[in-house]
Amino acid sequence: MRIRIKNLKTYPRHSPSLSRENERVRGSTVHMAASARISRLHPIISPPLASTKTQISFSRFSPSFRYLSSPLSLSRSKQLTKPCYRHRVCASIRKLSESDSIPIAKVPGDLDSSIPAGAGVYGVFDANGELQFVGISRNIAASVDKHRKTVPADLCSSVKVGPADAATPDRTVLQSAWKSWVEEHISATGKPPSGNLQGNYTWTGAPPDLRLTPGRNVSLTVPLEDLIDRLVKEHKVVAFIKGSRRAPQCGFSQKVVGLLESHGVDFVSVDVLDEEHNFGLREKLKTYSNWPTFPQVFAGGELVGGCDIISDLAEKGELKAILQK
Repeated sequence: MRIRIKNLKTYPRHSPSLSRENERVRGSTVHMAASARISRLHPIISPPLASTKTQISFSRFSPSFRYLSSPLSLSRSKQLTKPCYRHRVCASIRKLSESDSIPIAKVPGDLDSSIPAGAGVYGVFDANGELQFVGISRNIAASVDKHRKTVPADLCSSVKVGPADAATPDRTVLQSAWKSWVEEHISATGKPPSGNLQGNYTWTGAPPDLRLTPGRNVSLTVPLEDLIDRLVKEHKVVAFIKGSRRAPQCGFSQKVVGLLESHGVDFVSVDVLDEEHNFGLREKLKTYSNWPTFPQVFAGGELVGGCDIISDLAEKGELKAILQK
């Protein structure tokens, strides 16, 4: 005898597949809760890398925060030791005010043995004890020796060093220490070291001169006047000089370069004597600017003047304000 069962009810909660799905949901909830607790306790700080340019811009070093997205385990716990390691290395570098001053020998190459050859931060002081430049280096002794060869002796009298304990510290550790030293100096004096200001290339070296063309034998697709117009409008301050920025070929050009650099003006330079890459520039520029002599300084796409006008603005204390308009 067959028995027919009617209205058989099914219960989805007893389905094996759904049970496994529910377990995954419950596990995911626990997972998220655990992750939230861990993220509050162990944030991983990852400040972005930045160049060692001299411009003071601490916004580049603003740290971003990344949180763990999985529960703490033995394998994951190792990841938590890295930021702690960074903090220990950074903390091991002394403050600027706590570091000892070491005299820099007047003869390049004859450095004090107490200047380490390892990685770290350093601050160079002038003969009056004023901090001129804070730098980062993988070899502090070599960097200081290079400054001694290229920087005037009165600006390079003594140095304070903050060597890192690790043989090869993370670059972000050195940048954090560099920022700490600069901020400490700003807190004490109200201004950053002059050598770290934008436009000051005394310690880092000036950028190369701009070239209008790839070479003399290359045919131009646009007139030279258009290249000049584009150049002076794309750059805030342009100095057309005789010779290179590092080695001006006339006294007027040398004076203009010196005034712009000493006033912290961020500018680019063009060598009008470079017949290989700037062929015909001198005559075309005279027509473009309606100015017969060199050097010529442009700001905001407009001609400011030559050596006499730049010198006059500098004497009146108006040079930097005029060029930054």
